[in-house]
Amino acid sequence: MITVTLGTIGYPFERALVWIEQLLETKVIDEPVFVQYGSSNIESIARHPLVTAMPTVPRPSLERWVDQSRLVIAHAGQGTTRMLIEREAHFILLPRLAQHGEHVDNHQLAFAQSTQSLGVLHGLSLTALRSAVLNPPPLVETDFFDGPKLSTHLLQKYPASQSRRVKLLQSVQ
Repeated sequence: MITVTLGTIGYPFERALVWIEQLLETKVIDEPVFVQYGSSNIESIARHPLVTAMPTVPRPSLERWVDQSRLVIAHAGQGTTRMLIEREAHFILLPRLAQHGEHVDNHQLAFAQSTQSLGVLHGLSLTALRSAVLNPPPLVETDFFDGPKLSTHLLQKYPASQSRRVKLLQSVQ
């Protein structure tokens, strides 16, 4: 089984879905595929018999899909990457790119490139994705998220006396 998670931001990620469609059509992918597609148009693969798709998935459900998968294809979000490493998933990141209207800038590409030396695989082409499907990358054994979460760091750095900002930060923890 393969899980695809494209995130939930308001930008479509059609490029990733076109690649998944091509891999299904050429039978490079010949196993069940679960797709969490956010605001992307999934029409091109929605009726494929191997595809199950949902726009959003609660985290516990997504974790169950990940745990059942031999490969996860994911947008290059830091939270998603952290979850995949914690779940000991074999995965490839597909960074959303601004030039395709997939995000406001290329921060996902910068993130993916910065984690490459730690064993995180990312792909920018159908060829790279095809290779990962045929030969899933090894587990990432480095916990490069070992530091505190940003919200924890900010709460420690700025005392509770700065109440309005701190209350906002506490509400997102």
